[in-house]
Amino acid sequence: MPAYDPDLARLLELGRQAGKPPLEALSPEQARKAYALTWDILQPPAQEVASVRDVQIQTEQALLGLRIYRGVGTGEHDLLPCAVYLHGGGWVIGNLDSHDRLCRQLANQAGICVVSVDYRLAPEHPYPAAIDDSAAAWRWVHSHCEHLRIDASRIGVAGDSAGGNLAAVLALMAREGELPPCKMQALIYPVTDLTASSQGYQRVTAGVPLTDKTMHYFIGLYTPRAQDRSHWKASPAFASTLSGLPKTLVLTAAHDPLCEEGRDYAQRLEAAGVALTHLHLSDHMHGVLTHGKMVKAAVLMSNFVCQWVGHALHHG
Repeated sequence: MPAYDPDLARLLELGRQAGKPPLEALSPEQARKAYALTWDILQPPAQEVASVRDVQIQTEQALLGLRIYRGVGTGEHDLLPCAVYLHGGGWVIGNLDSHDRLCRQLANQAGICVVSVDYRLAPEHPYPAAIDDSAAAWRWVHSHCEHLRIDASRIGVAGDSAGGNLAAVLALMAREGELPPCKMQALIYPVTDLTASSQGYQRVTAGVPLTDKTMHYFIGLYTPRAQDRSHWKASPAFASTLSGLPKTLVLTAAHDPLCEEGRDYAQRLEAAGVALTHLHLSDHMHGVLTHGKMVKAAVLMSNFVCQWVGHALHHG
């Protein structure tokens, strides 16, 4: 039997009793609605922040939505570090609201500004739309530091799952000089290899919401052209070197088809001389940071991630 955290075991049993179809059995629109129904069930209540506002920016391709948070206890004129946050959801589901509570917690516990990006979703907007939007948001934040009261020397990127993929790509683009500098990257159970060649795809095939089949569903919608999957802007694991990247946090969970590729990426970062913190959870599954209402340990893990980001941006 897999080693599950007791709260996770109860959550999985409730899921089995509910008997809902897996995401890969649904259309993208149905999957988005099904995902939205889980937010209030799994996530703790939203924290109050000092300020939060939605803005729209015009990019070359589209009108892009951003949500800007400033942590509680910060003043509107304080010069703050900033984390650009890229939400998870397989590039297909998720939006500003799905990760609103996590971004509020991040702004508060890290004592920073958080800019959450509502990048365009697949299959309506396949690769490279999500990375194009993320890069446009990154450039906009850097070019509006004075207006946003952000310290331009202390801007980092964070994301979970598909957002962790986008965050890793942004950090690589910044290293290559394609984007302004990146102070840190926090990669939460990231997708790093869209060719789905890691052992996790053979190991995690049932019993949890995100399996190999779910990932193949997402990857197929995001990168319908298979040849795109081996480019480093789709799969950061294909970058020829990871040297020169900023201070990095990688979080992996054992009951996750993405576990092995995340651990491999962390090992490559460490071997390349990157300042790395790798937190591996042997008794949890993908998505743990947004399960805090049902899984007590998830609160500890999200606290750790938020405080690590704050330390990296304020003191790194």
